[in-house]
Amino acid sequence: MKILITGANTGIGFSTAEQLVKQGQHVILACRNPQKAQAAQDKLRALDQGQVDLVSLDLNSLENTRKAADEIANRYGSLDVLINNAGLFSKTKQLTQNGFEQQFGVNYLGHFLLTHKLIPVLQQAPKARIIHLASIAHWAGSIKPNKFRAEGFYNPLFYYGQSKLANLLFSNALAEQMADSTISNNALHPGGVASDIYRDLPKPIYEVMKIGLVPTSVPAKLITQMAIGDEWENRNGDYVSAHMPDWRSPHAKNQQLARDLYAQSMSLVEKYL
Repeated sequence: MKILITGANTGIGFSTAEQLVKQGQHVILACRNPQKAQAAQDKLRALDQGQVDLVSLDLNSLENTRKAADEIANRYGSLDVLINNAGLFSKTKQLTQNGFEQQFGVNYLGHFLLTHKLIPVLQQAPKARIIHLASIAHWAGSIKPNKFRAEGFYNPLFYYGQSKLANLLFSNALAEQMADSTISNNALHPGGVASDIYRDLPKPIYEVMKIGLVPTSVPAKLITQMAIGDEWENRNGDYVSAHMPDWRSPHAKNQQLARDLYAQSMSLVEKYL
């Protein structure tokens, strides 16, 4: 199986790639930083199992994301699994190259474009799977189109929550749209994980928080099951958690909100499709 993982050079993405490679899979690391990506590929190839390729992907730019998707399509022709893993937490207001609030733009909108560009490639597989990394932090967010470009006061937790709610709603919208297709869509909360995503939190908060963090191998095990496990072959539109409750907020259960966000997002990325 050919499995593409975004942000796979570190954290949950790398741990997932490691577990999949150990099971003999063909893993494609789609990463922004070429040096870190090369180091990750070298470590994984040293396992002498499976196959490990690299693709350059910068979700901070819709044009770069478009080019990466085209390269993937031309290079591989088909994909069995897409794992939308890459994510960041910004404690200060940052914008993508296209002027979107960075957490919304990288965690969600870049993945939205990448996924749509790769749907024809996923349709070439007998039965493909798309896995979206959401978070329990989606409870802290809501979908506010007037904040997609970070207007007004900047609350980083709201924006992170908005991006993760968007990931979950995207999974729900695609699951509905593709219910009769060969592609399934499911989302997960990886749990409180000891990964680089928390590196920008204030140190006192992180020191307290890390007490309850689990190693990246815990969510990686769940993601691996979702990617290649027989028990996930016919599941579609589910949301699960690696080691915490998988409660969905009222916003996350709102299918009309999912449809509306989908339509808004299509208009935002239209010229890159």
